[in-house]
Amino acid sequence: MGFGPFFFRKKMLNRRADKLELIRIAEAVALEKSIDKELIIGSMENGIAKAAKSKFGSENEIKVEIDRESGDIGIFRKLVIVEKPENSNLEITLNDAIKLNENNKGKQVGDEVLQPLPSFDFGRIAAQTAKQVISFNVREAERERQFNDFKDKVDTILSGIVKRLEFGNVIVDLGRTEAIIQKNEMIPRENIKAGDRVKAYCLDVRREPRGQQIFLSRAHPKFMEKLFIQEVPEIYDGLIEIKSSSRDPGSRAKICVKAIDTSLDPVGACVGMRGSRVQAVVNELQGEKIDIVNWSEDPAVIVANALSPAEVQRVNVNEEERKLDVILNEENLSKAIGRRGQNVRLATKLMNYEINIMTDQEDSERRQLEFKEKTENFVKNLQLDETLGQLLVAEGFSSIDDIKDSNPEDLMKIEGIEEDTAKELIERAKEFHQKDQEEIANRIKKLGLENDLINHKGLTPGMLVTLGEKKILTLNDFADLASDELTGGYDVIKGERVRIKGYLEDFALSKKEADDLIMSARDIVYQD
Repeated sequence: MGFGPFFFRKKMLNRRADKLELIRIAEAVALEKSIDKELIIGSMENGIAKAAKSKFGSENEIKVEIDRESGDIGIFRKLVIVEKPENSNLEITLNDAIKLNENNKGKQVGDEVLQPLPSFDFGRIAAQTAKQVISFNVREAERERQFNDFKDKVDTILSGIVKRLEFGNVIVDLGRTEAIIQKNEMIPRENIKAGDRVKAYCLDVRREPRGQQIFLSRAHPKFMEKLFIQEVPEIYDGLIEIKSSSRDPGSRAKICVKAIDTSLDPVGACVGMRGSRVQAVVNELQGEKIDIVNWSEDPAVIVANALSPAEVQRVNVNEEERKLDVILNEENLSKAIGRRGQNVRLATKLMNYEINIMTDQEDSERRQLEFKEKTENFVKNLQLDETLGQLLVAEGFSSIDDIKDSNPEDLMKIEGIEEDTAKELIERAKEFHQKDQEEIANRIKKLGLENDLINHKGLTPGMLVTLGEKKILTLNDFADLASDELTGGYDVIKGERVRIKGYLEDFALSKKEADDLIMSARDIVYQD
């Protein structure tokens, strides 16, 4: 719906038919654009006012009023009542205001009054100016309406027709507006052409200078979850809950489900009769293999299910540090890790736990090594015999700080340790701790660590020494690290599983703690 026929007709302000046509245009545009008729008429008033300024002079304050019933257009000059006018285009005396209109008798100095101006024929430039004002206002209103329509669509699946492809990005026609699927939000190797109908997850709706921007994704884990909600009525009805999901788009995915109604089999419901439900999701995800994992209160049970088809022997759970040590035999090792570590990586994202995969032999060797190292620490630094050192480790004392922070009664519970011995152990631990802290402070100083790293919250003196020995001396150096470089882990190099030692592995740092330390460092560095 355009505005040209109305504005370019000569003497249109004096014709009754044209005045009614004005209201009809407003109604038609409001209906077509799905915006408020009042906003259209208000835009017309602003447009005519701008055109009138061209006629009567830009120094005037013009106000236009359109009667909503008859279409009559009133053009006025706004004047302020003053005692001594200095600008006749903007000011008027009270007596002159009353002469204009008897209703102005109740006005006072400082009030505004309206002076009627004669109707006029729009010239080409004035008409074009009015048209531009109205078109701009209507376009802005339409954008606002579209933004309000689609901001509530975030976290839902939208469907549209592929309009065009731009530099690997896909532009999707949603009907009244367009959306974009950026290249990195596409499923790899997916062949999409103009004219195809596609579904995608609505990631975000943002206000942009040229209108709202709608961002879609086919690679996000939530896209898979929403597809399951569409395909599985039990999930839609709230009888089954999706706890978490993870994806390697186009290759493999995992989804963890829990039955709210305990009479249901959540995995079976998601699979469907002869796999019909899960197959519908797989087809939409271009053949992505999906593992459906049954949720449990016990993380050990979930990880055993999540690492299928590998058979897990046992799991050591550290809920405080959110770590899982998964022990299995050599035959199941490659199955648990998956091709290029895919299986364990997806399981890690699914559970938000750090998962360490190891064989029974590796676990045994690790335990023996830890026992030996802890014993040697006690023997060397507290000047104990090996038997007493082994006894302390066996009873759960892992470090000298554990002994320092204990009380004699705790140590006396160990068979063979009397009160005098317990007190002596605690005293030696305190002396060692003090001496150790002094030595560490001197080493930090000699290593040349900068204050921004030394003062970074969460890094202990021992960690700082280790970082300094690795030539990580500034907060910038630390911010450039990856969490795996701090915590260590396993990697597959040329088909072989290789143990990678982390810089701070000896400090029992969890992956989440490492992530938090690095991210907080990046926040400080990038903010500066």
